[in-house]
Amino acid sequence: MSEKETTAARPLVDDELFMSVADLKAYVAEVESAKASQSYVAMQAADQAKKDLIERLSRPIDLTPEKISAFMRRVKLAAERGEREMLIGRFPSELCTDHGRAINNTEEGWPETLIGLPLQVHQIWKDKLQPLGYGLKAMIIEWPEGFPGDVGMFLTWK
Repeated sequence: MSEKETTAARPLVDDELFMSVADLKAYVAEVESAKASQSYVAMQAADQAKKDLIERLSRPIDLTPEKISAFMRRVKLAAERGEREMLIGRFPSELCTDHGRAINNTEEGWPETLIGLPLQVHQIWKDKLQPLGYGLKAMIIEWPEGFPGDVGMFLTWK
């Protein structure tokens, strides 16, 4: 076989500018594997962050006069902007004993499903803010993969 025939039969793969289809497929597979690995690591980190958030929100907080004052300033600013409601809390539906089913169906007893800080917020509203004319509503505000995700709790006024 002549040198010319050998060169035509075998493409130049030793040159960095050329890559065989097999090498290209292997490269793409490595890139996809790296992306999946990064995605998996990111998903694990997000899952851990959610678990930490649920753990933190499972416990009531110490309500200080400073926190109440800061909250009421936020309410006043929202009212000054012409708003009639304000998101006062967002939490995973896992902080409901039924994972948000009663909230999603706007059932009358939805507050009974709350635990931790969301329950404390509802109780503060009921004891302090409802007598002043404020309303409270809750709704599922995020639907990951078609399932109830985060719940939004809104303070309302007219």
